[in-house]
Amino acid sequence: MNNVYKAYYSSPIGTIEIKGTLGGIISLYFVEENIVSSNIPDCLKECIQQLDEYFRGVRKEFTVKLIIEGTEFRKKVWYKLLDIPYGETYSYMDIANAIGNEKAVRAVGGANHNNKISIIIPCHRVIGASGSLTGYGGGLWRKEWLLNHEHKFK
Repeated sequence: MNNVYKAYYSSPIGTIEIKGTLGGIISLYFVEENIVSSNIPDCLKECIQQLDEYFRGVRKEFTVKLIIEGTEFRKKVWYKLLDIPYGETYSYMDIANAIGNEKAVRAVGGANHNNKISIIIPCHRVIGASGSLTGYGGGLWRKEWLLNHEHKFK
C-alpha cells in the first residue's frame, strides 16, 4: 500500500482524524483528543476543504476520491449509502431492500457500524424503521447534530 498520511480537522462537533494516500481517503473518524494539524499533507487538503464547506452548509456532496475496503456485502451497503440524498434519511430496511436483500437488515447495521469513512459515506443518514436514531460510532448526539445541520441547509 502507498504511504498513509494523517491530518486532523477541527469540526463544530469535535476533532476528525483523516487518513489517506495519494489514491484517496481511507478513513475519517471522530477522535476525542483535541489535535490540530500544523502541516497538512497535500493529498488530504481537498478533503479538509470539502469538510469545511460541508460544515458551513455550502457543500452537499463530497467529490474526494475514496478507497473503500471491506467485504463485498459491506461495500455494496456503503456504495448504497452514497446514494442517500443530503438532508434525507433511509431506514436500515430501506438499504437492505435497495441492495436486494430484505432479510439483511442486521447485516446492514453491521456494515454501517464498520464504515471507516464517516460523514462522506453518510451512515448518519440511516435510522431505525420507527424513525428513531440508532447507533452511531461518533455518538448519537453527533448523528442528531449532523441530521439537523443537513436539514437546516437542505
